[in-house]
Amino acid sequence: MSMSQLHARKGRRIPEWKIRVVEELTDLFKRYPVVGIADLTMMPTNMVQIIRKKFRKKIVFKVAKKRLILRAAENAGLDPSKIEPYLTGVTMLLFTDMNPFKMARLIESEKVPVPAKPGQVTDREIVIPEGDTGITPGPMLSVFGKLRIPYEIRKGTVYVKKDTVVAKPGDVISTELAGLLQQLGIMPFEVGLRINAALDHGLVIPREDLIVDLEEIKNQVAEAALEAIGLATEIVFMAVPEAVEAALASAERAIAAIVGETGFLTPDVAEYALRRAVSEELAIIAALGEKAKELGIEEIPAAPAAAPAAEEEKAEEEKKEEEEEKEEEVDIGEGLSGLFGF
Repeated sequence: MSMSQLHARKGRRIPEWKIRVVEELTDLFKRYPVVGIADLTMMPTNMVQIIRKKFRKKIVFKVAKKRLILRAAENAGLDPSKIEPYLTGVTMLLFTDMNPFKMARLIESEKVPVPAKPGQVTDREIVIPEGDTGITPGPMLSVFGKLRIPYEIRKGTVYVKKDTVVAKPGDVISTELAGLLQQLGIMPFEVGLRINAALDHGLVIPREDLIVDLEEIKNQVAEAALEAIGLATEIVFMAVPEAVEAALASAERAIAAIVGETGFLTPDVAEYALRRAVSEELAIIAALGEKAKELGIEEIPAAPAAAPAAEEEKAEEEKKEEEEEKEEEVDIGEGLSGLFGF
């Protein structure tokens, strides 16, 4: 039902500005696939202007009353009952072509520090740092005492002796603490646009699903990838190169282990079998401890390290024997030559 129809039916005049707002919002609902619903409560006006200016080329910002927003949504073919729960406080609509998750991340990354207010419940730990406060002794000393902040007077001003926690998550900010934080220039909180929900082609995405932890998602994706490669390795899924390489390496190790256990040696597994035998022997000697010496069992040097030296010694002996045989042949030849007159 349009505003003009509503006006005619109820017989009362509707302000022209409301009609224009509803018509403009209806057009925006139809034109943009994504609509963010934000709450401006506690939001400084200057911060709103900063955000508008920064994203004006990507997002159309519109502030409107709840009833006008619902009317425009209905005129645009949307179900107003689905978005009504998210229209809290002072509502701002964000019309955009951006991905709703990217839009929410960009908007909520824009924060400004604000001071603590009396009666406010803190969601974080607040610390008064060690150092000179610049506050002259006087009535404020009672505040330091009440808040149990260790201090002393140095050169005419109050000096905090160590970092002191003055509030923990869940604590209510007292009037004294709010005043002290303001005097020290400490603004422990941040404010920004709060996205309650977003519409993506008519689908409502609530805040708990819209605001995501990117690092957690990256870790989940990495873990899932490792599990997928592990499964592909188990079934030797040929379409995954990493799985094929891992499967081949695993098969090679399994074959070497079997050959080593059965004692069937080949050039490819001889070194593996020898290392394993030596390792097992050393483990037995270590387990026996002092008992090994009593039994006459002592640790022997690793075979692979001794093998090259033995082979070199054998080669030298063979070379020496060949040289001696040649010398004997020369002596015999010379003797025959002299005997027969060659």
